[in-house]
Amino acid sequence: MDGLLSVNCVQFGIIFLAALVHASLQCELGALLLLYHASLGKHIKIKTKFLVSNYILGSALLICLIVSTICFLIATLTNGSLSTLCLAVLASVLLMLALLIWFFYYKSKRSTELWLPKSIARHINKRAKLTESNVEAFSLGMLTAFAEMPFSFVLMLIAGNSVVLLPFELQIVGIAIYTFVAVLPLFILRFFIRRGSTVVDVQKWRVKNKNFLKVLSGTLFLTLAIFIIAFRIMGAQ
Repeated sequence: MDGLLSVNCVQFGIIFLAALVHASLQCELGALLLLYHASLGKHIKIKTKFLVSNYILGSALLICLIVSTICFLIATLTNGSLSTLCLAVLASVLLMLALLIWFFYYKSKRSTELWLPKSIARHINKRAKLTESNVEAFSLGMLTAFAEMPFSFVLMLIAGNSVVLLPFELQIVGIAIYTFVAVLPLFILRFFIRRGSTVVDVQKWRVKNKNFLKVLSGTLFLTLAIFIIAFRIMGAQ
């Protein structure tokens, strides 16, 4: 019983840490700021509130669907979990992503512009400014979550593998924890703006603390890689 509890704690620890790393990424938060900035100038606050809510819902739903699909594929195509070799490859990818976050995540030293290709960045910018309906806001949330996939997919893959290793009745809890933690910065941003902070205040804070956020995110990637090596790879030997 104690051994089973310990194993479940490790899996939940991996899920939570992977979600925390996902939450440290900035694309979805940046797009939400653009949506706020554009919407507050065109709509009353109630309309903006619904647009923001649907944006967050779209982002959360896509993340939840991807993690759930990964869980299904791992359970169907493997013997219940990824092999030690696969985990070693994923840990190596995490180390590489940590370096990319530290050195290449932001394009400009004077802003929070991200690594996104210009065409995708322009499209997100355009959709954020033109979004008028809840459906458009929902699709924008899904789009920005998808645009972050080069960094977030490996996190969802690791989390999905840990979810599969949980007892069936806890797997939904694992997926819910990952989804909620991954979009938690969006809820926090919404809370602070509703409490009186402005989009300009938040963006100034992001620019001022850009280096800290970059170091934090890269360090979290590194920490997750070490956690995988220590508890899943070395622990399996």
